[in-house]
Amino acid sequence: MTLHNNAYNAYKQNSINTASPGELTLMLYNGCIKFLNLARKAIEEKNIEEKNTNLQKAQNIITELMVTLNMEYEISKQIYPLYEYMNRRLIDANIHNDIESVDEVIGLATEFRDTWKEVIKTNRQQQYQNVQQV
Repeated sequence: MTLHNNAYNAYKQNSINTASPGELTLMLYNGCIKFLNLARKAIEEKNIEEKNTNLQKAQNIITELMVTLNMEYEISKQIYPLYEYMNRRLIDANIHNDIESVDEVIGLATEFRDTWKEVIKTNRQQQYQNVQQV
């Protein structure tokens, strides 16, 4: 089992090291959603420590998304307040064991992720078309 874990960890690390910035952002969204789902489950099971740990991990990811926004673009100025809102909702969720807040942020993070997937897909299609035209 250790060999399998080592191989998986090496694969994960290689995936991160070779990912484009867009793919890394997608990984962050997926990680955030994963931690939010774990936090939701922990709230249901009344596991306060697990809830706190996973909500903090999700908040750390949202904070990373916030600090990496390029504020020269108008879209970044529109996204930033949404990230702030998501973080505030997670603070509320942590304080009040509020599943509705977690669900709301899961919905927002999923929308961001799905939109980001489409951006990556569109960029790849454009790059492929540009290569074919050369």
